[in-house]
Amino acid sequence: MELSPTAYVILGMLSWSPKSGYDIKGLVDHTTRFFWAASYGQIYPELRRLAEAGLIEAKDTDTGGRRRTVYGLTPGGRAQLREWLAGDPEVFELRDEGLLRLFFAGAAPATAPSTLDAKRRHHETVIAQLREIEAAGKPEGFAEIVLRYGIEMNEWAVEWCERAGAELEAPAKGKGGR
Repeated sequence: MELSPTAYVILGMLSWSPKSGYDIKGLVDHTTRFFWAASYGQIYPELRRLAEAGLIEAKDTDTGGRRRTVYGLTPGGRAQLREWLAGDPEVFELRDEGLLRLFFAGAAPATAPSTLDAKRRHHETVIAQLREIEAAGKPEGFAEIVLRYGIEMNEWAVEWCERAGAELEAPAKGKGGR
C-alpha cells in the first residue's frame, strides 16, 4: 500500500501517543503546519485507510460524556513509519504565491513593492507564532531543531525582502523581468 504524506503525518503523531482525529488536527495546527499542513478533509479519510490497512487501530472512548475514537499505532504502522523515515525525502517543494507574483511582476512592475511588503509581513507573523511556541515550552530534540529552522529561515526571508525592496527603490537598471 502506497501511503500519502498525510498518512505519514498521522503515523508520526501516533508514534508519540494514541490520539483522536481532532487531536491530530490540533497538533498539526500547532506544529507541522508551518511546513506541512493537513486538513480534517485529509486526516479523517487517511485514518480510515490506515485502519483498514492494519497500520493503526481505533478504540471508542467516552471522555467527559462525549464519545470519540482514539487511534493507536500498530506494530505494522510503526514498522511502516520507520521504513519511511529511513528513506531519502522525495519532496522539497516550496510553494510561495508571493514569489510567483514577484517572478511575473514585469507585467505590472508597480505591484512588486507591495508584494514584497506582504511577504515580509507574513514572515514576521510566522516568526512571532514560532516564538510563542518556543516560549510556551521549548520543544526538545528533533522538534527543537525543526523549530529553530523555521525561526531562522523566516528571519532570513524578512531580511531578503528588505534587501529586495531596497533594490526596487534604487534606480532600475535593466530590471523588470522578461
